[in-house]
Amino acid sequence: MSVVDKQLNKFATHTGAFIAALDQSGGSTPKALGVYGITPDAWSNDEEMFDLVHQMRTRIITDPVFNGDRILAAILFENTMDRDIEGQPTADYLWNIKNIVPILKIDKGLAEESNGVQLLKPIDNLDALLAKAKSKNIFGTKMRSVIQHADPGGIAAVVEQQFTLAKQIIAAGLVPIIEPEVNINCPEKSTAESFLKISLLEELGKLDEKQLVIFKLTPPEEDNFYIDCIDHPNLLKVVALSGGYPREEANERLSRQNRMVASFSRALCEGLTAQLSDEDFSRTLDNSIQSIFDASST
Repeated sequence: MSVVDKQLNKFATHTGAFIAALDQSGGSTPKALGVYGITPDAWSNDEEMFDLVHQMRTRIITDPVFNGDRILAAILFENTMDRDIEGQPTADYLWNIKNIVPILKIDKGLAEESNGVQLLKPIDNLDALLAKAKSKNIFGTKMRSVIQHADPGGIAAVVEQQFTLAKQIIAAGLVPIIEPEVNINCPEKSTAESFLKISLLEELGKLDEKQLVIFKLTPPEEDNFYIDCIDHPNLLKVVALSGGYPREEANERLSRQNRMVASFSRALCEGLTAQLSDEDFSRTLDNSIQSIFDASST
């Protein structure tokens, strides 16, 4: 069985294991470092900043409790993919040492809001980035749009853009994570989710039999609302983002969604700081991973 087939099999069969989103990029890195207890006076340029965030991610990834028993995959951004952990490229370390599937964030941020949504900014040189990811043994990709209001036209545009790019990603031999996030503060959140599901199922129906995708969605207001998506033959997995909810609330909302697992970022790293001893760091991370795993096992 090839590595890709083994990774596909893990996605299909490893119940409860979730995706660790470690993909903060240039714009969000200072905030992530701040939460981690490292202030801006600790670096003087972007390279030093990215060195620090790689140290943070390396500490998480190399911790013994961070392994493939409870973690299905990890989302990286390009700078992390290009670096090494303990002498191996990050993606290879994740799979070879930890049995965790490596995924790459490919989007370049959000466009200004229009028609109640924020589309993806253009992704320059996408074919070259996908070829590079494939050469570095990346399994899949992730790209995030945001739905701010229940505008059916805007939501349809978000989904159409996501699926257009997804087909390009599939053609490059990778599995795309489609992430049309509904803002948790959207005043018409349940209505927006209804429009979103209609558009998602419509676009899924246009895929060929072997074109597989993953959805990353905001936990819905109606429990098991996305079960039609989860059951769709073109869906490899449906995962939930934490969306700014504190971990306890994110877990509680996720636990009500059967067969939907987490893909948390802030909620995963909640409580982790550079100042913690190795023992306390590992204990805090273990508790976080277990709570998210439990919520993903429903």
